[in-house]
Amino acid sequence: MPTDKPDVASLSYEQARDELVQVVTALEQGSATLEESLALWERGEQLAARCQEWLDGAREKLTRARAAAAEEDAQ
Repeated sequence: MPTDKPDVASLSYEQARDELVQVVTALEQGSATLEESLALWERGEQLAARCQEWLDGAREKLTRARAAAAEEDAQ
């Protein structure tokens, strides 16, 4: 199915989050057809997963930085 939306993997956290907000808003309005709603839901799932990837990456970087700082303090 062709789409004018960018590939989810190429989105920054902010882009994915902002589009996810738009998807949720569209779903909450309830005016979409079943087919449109399913497409929105699928896109929302992809966007949520992308946001989680970014958050997990940030958490990992923070954990490594804290470990490195603790190691420096111990020396």
